[in-house]
Amino acid sequence: MSVQIKRIYDDVAENDGKRILVDRIWPRGVSKERAQLDEWLKGVAPITKLRQWFNHDPKKFAEFKRKYEKELKENEVQSHAYSELKELTLKYDVTLLYAAKEI
Repeated sequence: MSVQIKRIYDDVAENDGKRILVDRIWPRGVSKERAQLDEWLKGVAPITKLRQWFNHDPKKFAEFKRKYEKELKENEVQSHAYSELKELTLKYDVTLLYAAKEI
């Protein structure tokens, strides 16, 4: 099974497989029809406090990654959502969708 990552604003492709939104907040200007989602796993997204602290600053990425991985292990909601996501990647080709301008 394969996993790819792309912006939700990109066109739907035949090879997307299961389309999973991994943002906590619904993306602006995207209808449910246009999104063509199979899942919305908002629980796997970083908590708001961490996301706001990071603010897409590349200099903070290493620390963001460390804190986010800790969240995924220790936060019950995030841990459950992450386990669900891992199961899906073992069964299907998956496209993880996000709304930010950059990864």
